[in-house]
Amino acid sequence: MRLNKIAMIAAVAFPMLVSTACGDSYLDKEVDLTIDNEAVFSDYDRTRGFQARLYDYLPDAFAGFNDTQFRGSNECMTDNALSDWGVHRYHSMLQDAYDATNHWFASEYWPRNYKGIRQCNIFLANARPGVVGNAEKKGDDNRLYDRWIAEIRILRAICHFDLITRFGDTPIVGDDENGNPIILEPSSVLPERLPAAEALKWVISECDKYKDDLPFRYANETENWGRINGAAAYALKSRAALYLASPLYNTTGDKQLWQNAADAALDFINTNARQANPYKLHTATPANVNSNYYDCFITNPVMNNEYILARSVWTTLNIEFNLAPCGFAGAISSSGRINPTQNLVDSYETIDGLPIDKDPNYDEQNPYVNRDPRLEQTILHQGSIWGVGSEAREVDMNANADADGGVGVDFTHANGGTATGYYTKKYLNNIPWDNTVTGARHACPIFRYAEILLNAAEALNEVGNADAYKYVDQVRDRVGMPSYSGKGQAELRERIRNERRIELCFEDHRYYDTRRWKLFDENVSAAAETSKPRYQQVYNLYAVEIRRGSSTFYNYGAPYGTVGYSRQSFISPKSYFWPVPYTELVKTGYHQTPGWEL
Repeated sequence: MRLNKIAMIAAVAFPMLVSTACGDSYLDKEVDLTIDNEAVFSDYDRTRGFQARLYDYLPDAFAGFNDTQFRGSNECMTDNALSDWGVHRYHSMLQDAYDATNHWFASEYWPRNYKGIRQCNIFLANARPGVVGNAEKKGDDNRLYDRWIAEIRILRAICHFDLITRFGDTPIVGDDENGNPIILEPSSVLPERLPAAEALKWVISECDKYKDDLPFRYANETENWGRINGAAAYALKSRAALYLASPLYNTTGDKQLWQNAADAALDFINTNARQANPYKLHTATPANVNSNYYDCFITNPVMNNEYILARSVWTTLNIEFNLAPCGFAGAISSSGRINPTQNLVDSYETIDGLPIDKDPNYDEQNPYVNRDPRLEQTILHQGSIWGVGSEAREVDMNANADADGGVGVDFTHANGGTATGYYTKKYLNNIPWDNTVTGARHACPIFRYAEILLNAAEALNEVGNADAYKYVDQVRDRVGMPSYSGKGQAELRERIRNERRIELCFEDHRYYDTRRWKLFDENVSAAAETSKPRYQQVYNLYAVEIRRGSSTFYNYGAPYGTVGYSRQSFISPKSYFWPVPYTELVKTGYHQTPGWEL
């Protein structure tokens, strides 16, 4: 069960409504139109409980870890990671094995988001200022009704943004011509699909309307952490404006859209700078370039000054089960099913700030020395030290059965193993495996401050503004990487994109970034890109096989284990967006997403 902080607070006030995040609760019965809204919205605690449950519809990059059989990390449908577990649904995504009648992800996200949008509109139409209160007060509860309405309007915009990035052209279920929220019955036909670029403009306009009706950051985060604040609205606008300016949506190359994206990011940065308690890049205590990044995703997620908005705090061992090397076992056992690719590993620069193919000191037979410190803080490789106390040891993914000791204990296991020679360290708590552990705290950010800095850098570079260096260098400085200087626009674009890849990996960005940048079109085909460094290839997927003998040899090549393929399929324009589920298509008569027609 996963609950936001606010949902837990609301559960105390109204346990009948929000005591569970799943199951047959009062709020799950959307289809039952006989429920009396009067009983809910005439009461403060019930109204508060209804609003709190709406936060269940926030995006969640950890959602797949609830399903240890068929899912894990969405990064496994990108060039950043693979899964060794043969039944994971990501394999079908990478290999274009779905159609509009059985696309598992489309069939999940389309109805889920529209269910969330409908529930938001029910709240917006029925919440009452006389019940909630809307008095002028000091602190977070100033004009509380207006604040709650603004929260849910931004949440509704987030649900629409999630649909746009997955499906492209998207029906907007917002307000009617009189400004009243549109509440469609579950059997109703949705409005026409709005072109994706126009739909993004709607999201941006919603942010502009309501972002200043919210405290930029709540003064009392003990109670309000996890609630949408003004900063989240500014951040959503920044991301939506960046996407709108990108080649996938900005088909005419309009530079003004890039300037708008730069302005949106700078608006966040400048507004944040005026706050008494601004968001900032997280550092460990004491600060250390070799631990700052890892610590950001492990320590105290609730009060992390870099997290602008997170879906929830989850106390679980599911993430440890899915990420830790498969040789760690005891009272609980790991599977290590989420494996970074060699493509991702190669994207980390050397400590001198050079791509590995541009640094004459880089040695692919001694590949992990003198690299960007984020590599060691994100990825477990051969020889990484992992484990607590007496369990601490070197991770061993040796594939040579004839070596002393045989195949490495972390190479393969009945429940999983590595398909690439790597495991994921980001989000992974170092727990004792020989004792029963009830769970570790996890929170995956929806928005964090590093993304805003990278949004600013990317957009400013596209309009030729040298301030782009300043913002990308702030992100690099946290981990002790050298500043950039003296690069042409194209080279800096590549470096900013690379920075975004490694800084935001495993946060549900890479899938959408490769598409909005149209990297597949730039690379033309899998065959055409093989002459490029591995980190620049998006079709072909790479791994390393470790052969331990008298010395350790790194053999770079195709993924292994149960994966069975070495490239991802991409068919243009089909693969840019998902299909509308066929059942919805029949009901609505929509045009299908290009390429998915049956």
